Amino acid sequence: MAYLLLLVAGLLEVGWAFSMKLSDGFSRLGPTLLTFALMAASFALLSLAMRSLPLGTAYAIWTGIGALGAFLVGILILGESASPMRLLAAALILGGLVLMKLSSSS
Repeated sequence: MAYLLLLVAGLLEVGWAFSMKLSDGFSRLGPTLLTFALMAASFALLSLAMRSLPLGTAYAIWTGIGALGAFLVGILILGESASPMRLLAAALILGGLVLMKLSSSS
């Protein structure tokens, strides 16, 4: 259950990063309010997951989901570059997440 909470928290992190981009430096009210709501929900779920997961594992996976998700949103929705070097970097992050999960005792 903790990993499910962590997954949802990571996906919410992607959501708040995207809504922050849409807020245009917090100058647009709707995306700004959405950013803060998604941040609060993401942090709340992360804190619940940390009840039973090691700090390093939970935080690394949460930030990794956010980083990879934001990377994909940038490419798929915002038209950002998908250069081979950026794709390799994303693959390395994914590999690190898998290793972190496999090495966790929980």
